[in-house]
Amino acid sequence: MEFIEEINGVVNDFVWGAPAIILIMGVGLFMTICLKGVQFRHWGFLLHNTYVKAFKQAQKEHESEGEISSFQAAMASVSAVVGSGNLAGVATAIVSGGPGALFWMEVAAIVGMATKFAEIFLGVKYREKAEDGSYVGGPMYYVAKGLHLPWLGKVISVLFLFFSVVISAVVDTNTISNAFAESLGVNPTITGVALAILCGFVIFGGITRIGEVCGLLAPVMAGIYILSGLCVILLNLSKVPEAISLIVKAAFDPASVMGGAAGITVMTVMRYGMARGIFSNEAGLGSAAVTHAAAKVKDPAEQAIWGPLEVFVDTIIVCTITGLTVVLSGLWNTGVDGVALTMASFEKLLPGSFGKYMVLCVAALFGFSCLITFYNYMEKAWIDLFGTKSKMAAKAIWIIFILIGSHSTLGLVWDLADTCNGLIIIPNLIALIFLSKEVIAGKEAFYARELPKYEAGEK
Repeated sequence: MEFIEEINGVVNDFVWGAPAIILIMGVGLFMTICLKGVQFRHWGFLLHNTYVKAFKQAQKEHESEGEISSFQAAMASVSAVVGSGNLAGVATAIVSGGPGALFWMEVAAIVGMATKFAEIFLGVKYREKAEDGSYVGGPMYYVAKGLHLPWLGKVISVLFLFFSVVISAVVDTNTISNAFAESLGVNPTITGVALAILCGFVIFGGITRIGEVCGLLAPVMAGIYILSGLCVILLNLSKVPEAISLIVKAAFDPASVMGGAAGITVMTVMRYGMARGIFSNEAGLGSAAVTHAAAKVKDPAEQAIWGPLEVFVDTIIVCTITGLTVVLSGLWNTGVDGVALTMASFEKLLPGSFGKYMVLCVAALFGFSCLITFYNYMEKAWIDLFGTKSKMAAKAIWIIFILIGSHSTLGLVWDLADTCNGLIIIPNLIALIFLSKEVIAGKEAFYARELPKYEAGEK
């Protein structure tokens, strides 16, 4: 085990070194400029063409190719990103990199909104219809078809297999089992078996059942957590400015906040903040393109506008609530880590035991939603590599790793997750740069056609 940790540490340091951080921020800024600040402008238009249309059922989805509605695809994608990274990931980032990690998490998210727009656009544009009638898409497809590099597409598919298994089947199960063991003393094996059974029921129903379940779960679980977080902020309003000041100070001068903790530099803080942030919102990974590729839309840009909103909800709202709560609690440097730290922070700041059990409930919902949506990532990569006839094997592997995840070691699990993220990010971001002209042209055509209608009141 120590040998694995050492090897992973070397790879982790490489993929999350200065060049990777520069690439992440550089591509995000590049796409932000090229897309004319898509994440900053016309928010009324974005909301109208996403959430408002979804709730009004105004989209003519039956006329478009795809398997699930635009809203269901978005909720499945939100369910994938609003997960363990928001609860345990933010907490571990602050423990490892200090409160300043939250600042860099937010910075990466802001530029990542444009990155995610581009990923979803390309995912829908280059999607294919598989032998069994399902729709497949993602970075493995737009790299193979858009860049004409099929071998690199296969490499990305292999990485996606490991990425999905480690980040969800292992990490999400680990987070849920730790939460139940910490609060209720439930044996991790029992939790793992229960998750395997529930997850199996959903994934055997395909992307249609996954979309239906996520369409119900995502609004409920996010709503509960956001309302609880607002309660924390309101009850501790006088301390919020001081907490924000500490976060900003620690982002640029970590030694003054961390007491000269060994190895904690600005680069270290940036590394943990950005790594955990990307683990949470997945901007730069291309994973959202896998789910959105199944949406019933005609124009790729019509689905791509969900991208900035997903990152905003995931990081700017949900991750900020977790990070601010952890900092306000003052427990971030007490040795408690992961979801246990988030749980302890809410328990300290909310009356009675409400905070503790709220986090437990949300951790279960967040983690379960990730388990079923990340399986979709794995399945699409599996189809790209092995075809549709062996999908049962993919399902069996997924269930097995859920059971393994319930007994994994926290530190190694999160380090492996960071490594998988980093290995996928590099080829995906390079692909976005080379295919950026297609994204820009598609976005401009969609806005030129639809924005005047919105401004004229044709809603």
